[in-house]
Amino acid sequence: MAGYQPWRHGNITRSQAEDLLSKAARDGSFLIRDSESIQGAYALCVLYQNCVYTYRILPNEDKKVSVQASEGVPIRFFSTLSELVEAYYSPNMGLVTHLQFSVQREEEVEEEPEPNNLPPQLPPRNFPANDVKESDSNTSEQACKSLSDTYLMRLQHMDMSTIPEEYQMAIQEYFRTSVCLDVEQMQNGNPNLPGLKKLIMMICKNLHSEISRILPALEVFQRVLDQQLSPGIGHFPKQVCATSHLQLTKLLYSIEDKVKNHGAFLTDHQQFCLVTDDVSDQHVFVKQESLGISTRMILKVDVESGKLYFKKSKDGPEDKYFVHNKILQLVKSQKMHAKLVIVVETEKEKIQRKEFVFDDTKKREGFCQLLQQMKNKHSEKPEPDMISVFLGTWNMGNAGPPNNISSWFQCKGQGKTLDDTADHIPHDIYVIGTQEDPLGEREWADTVKSVLRNVTNISFKQVAIHTLWNIRIMVLAKPEHENRISHVFSDSVKTGIANTLGNKGAVGVSFMFNGTSFGFVNSHLTSGSEKKLRRNQNYISILRFLNLGDKKLNPFDITHRFTHLFWLGDLNYRVEFQSTEAEYMVTKIKQQQYQELLNKDQLSMEKNDGKVFLHFDEEEITFAPTYRFERDTREKYAYTKAKATGTKYNLPSWCDRVLRKSYPLVHVACQAYGCTNDIMTSDHSPVFASFEVGVASQFVSKQDPDSAPQGGIQIMNCLATLLTKSKTKFFIEYHSSCLESKTVKTSEGENTENSDGSIKVLFSNQVKLTPIISDPEYLLDQHILICVKSTDCDESYGEGCVALRAAQFCYTEFQITLTHHGEKTGTLTGGIQLHTSEGKTTEKLYGESRKPHIQPTKHSLYLRKAFYFYYVLFYSLSRFHQMLFADRRTNKIHKRINKNNKIY
Repeated sequence: MAGYQPWRHGNITRSQAEDLLSKAARDGSFLIRDSESIQGAYALCVLYQNCVYTYRILPNEDKKVSVQASEGVPIRFFSTLSELVEAYYSPNMGLVTHLQFSVQREEEVEEEPEPNNLPPQLPPRNFPANDVKESDSNTSEQACKSLSDTYLMRLQHMDMSTIPEEYQMAIQEYFRTSVCLDVEQMQNGNPNLPGLKKLIMMICKNLHSEISRILPALEVFQRVLDQQLSPGIGHFPKQVCATSHLQLTKLLYSIEDKVKNHGAFLTDHQQFCLVTDDVSDQHVFVKQESLGISTRMILKVDVESGKLYFKKSKDGPEDKYFVHNKILQLVKSQKMHAKLVIVVETEKEKIQRKEFVFDDTKKREGFCQLLQQMKNKHSEKPEPDMISVFLGTWNMGNAGPPNNISSWFQCKGQGKTLDDTADHIPHDIYVIGTQEDPLGEREWADTVKSVLRNVTNISFKQVAIHTLWNIRIMVLAKPEHENRISHVFSDSVKTGIANTLGNKGAVGVSFMFNGTSFGFVNSHLTSGSEKKLRRNQNYISILRFLNLGDKKLNPFDITHRFTHLFWLGDLNYRVEFQSTEAEYMVTKIKQQQYQELLNKDQLSMEKNDGKVFLHFDEEEITFAPTYRFERDTREKYAYTKAKATGTKYNLPSWCDRVLRKSYPLVHVACQAYGCTNDIMTSDHSPVFASFEVGVASQFVSKQDPDSAPQGGIQIMNCLATLLTKSKTKFFIEYHSSCLESKTVKTSEGENTENSDGSIKVLFSNQVKLTPIISDPEYLLDQHILICVKSTDCDESYGEGCVALRAAQFCYTEFQITLTHHGEKTGTLTGGIQLHTSEGKTTEKLYGESRKPHIQPTKHSLYLRKAFYFYYVLFYSLSRFHQMLFADRRTNKIHKRINKNNKIY
């Protein structure tokens, strides 16, 4: 049993495990899968009397494993899973029944490699092409040199201006001479990494007195190692490379944690006791622990003068302060809910991050309210409650872009497009996803920024860029939004052959825009008309393993983590017509009669069946299929391809798509969805979409938070209907950033089995959730995430979301669909009541259009039209002004006018 393990199923979902056991239909059937709730743990699933019982298998410090069985049964430890399984074939071991029949793994449908795509040509961003040798001529020495050269090249792109020269030389020397020796040590089974340890000891020799100089060096070193190595680098065994990389990063992170825990940061992790004197003058007493020495300082917020003071005592001199316009950003930590980061600009125009930890979330929020009130009082720019987001996806076909791609960003072409008067109006955020992208990151970023600068006369700021082989996502934002964006994360998932190659997969970016969370995913799924099941598997894998957003929302996949989630890319779903009907399809396309073709669109059919993109919305498609064109023309589809095995058909299809999923009762309206006509270097046409999206501003309560009456959120009469055969008890977890306790758990529910095989769980206890602010204007923009979990293994059996706006006026009953990893797992009904302080809400720009399924009001559209008109007028006049006054001084004045008087 030590070799082949037929019962070992890896990362399958709970519902897949139950389906496999149900098909086995014999008591004592079992399998082992990876735990969804605890990393490194397992779940033993056993079938008995048509119910599935789940037991945790936990490893201890010595990596021995044990089963959490019935109470009173002695715990037994085993060296391997095979030993554990063999022991539990015996009866009376504490399980509901002893193990008898192992359930075999189902082989996953794999993507077949295409000879001309393996390995796919990598973009030049990682290493020069001449550094990659053919496998036949690769030696260990060449592989080592390639690895060393790659790290050294990455190091050249790092900003090391703040690192002492001796540390720069030491890091360069490590990558030049020692990194390969460390890899060889790992290859020979030695985990000590002598080269790295020597480097760390050298950098950290003056740790206590030189912490401000040391940390940047560690961060640069970590970032070089954190980037994913291309498979073209070297030929070390995959396991060795992965293990060595893991050892390196773990060691660095542990050093950083030890430094922080030692208290060596004199400006970080300061403990607060909040005291309010009056509404315009607030003091914060700071207790500071450093190397065992207690110090004390005071922060004072003066709303009227617009200054934040730092003092050693309450009556001390007020000589150190930051003016309101030098306080750039307030970042509320998602990992530590009482922590606040204040980003400020010093007199020397340098950016500083000051970290503070409050006694609790409510005190942190009260302090934020005062700082935001001060900024709002002295700021001339109101916080937006609506922004415009552009999304573009393009499979570039491994060819560089043409000279002019401005039509893509102006939403010009076929389908639902923007008004011609609005094509120069800039969006607030641009999200660009590309596949089969042959350019380097910097080259592509410079290209897009240049196009946007020509179209909008604005230099956009890069929020994030992330690349997996030839799949890339880039996010740009207006300069004015730079300090409204925080908590930027990016990640990637490979779904290529055996889920190890990055020729297919997804890249994603997430961030907070003031109080609203955004997620963006760009994916390139498996190609081929007949491979829709594999595409469905790709989608599920991306949902499960793409790690974006608030890491505290561990039970929730990315479809629940964001106020707005946009998914774009070459999804590769095809139109299911016979190859003999290709000419008929082309005729229908030329006649712009798309409906018959769309009725056979695989993505729409799979989505309607609930197999993929559950609860995602897509704007109506009114443009021609974007694939497969003959290059350099948009008049002809090249739907045949000669191959050694015969003729392959790629029928015209809508492969390139943009979908979105938002929390209930938030405003989102599609303004454009189509494709370009004039960009023809690829066999795909670029697809564009734009959305008008509601956002929550940095809210300021109209009341003193200390004197306002305490509000509350009551949830009661909850009844969950779960599609499961599991024999366990359940409880509910409530999550929200608006709560004092971000996570609230209920007591155990009462189970009742239905005749259809589902389970009804009644949660009779009333739950009261305490918000950090009871002001209705704040609460009505908030949402409560709900997760039904099992008591035995703490795994989720379904997640959903309730909008507090639904309970705006009185007690309201709700019914939500529960999902888990993209599948429907049941429903949850209940009642919710909102208790808030008295207050009148501010009218939003989009007004009543926040209600679901209602288009933007005429008032909103008139405002946007007016903005468009005045912007075009202003733009035309400024161009005319440039032509008339060409001398140098006038040009400078004109640029200053443009900078200070933009109309967005």
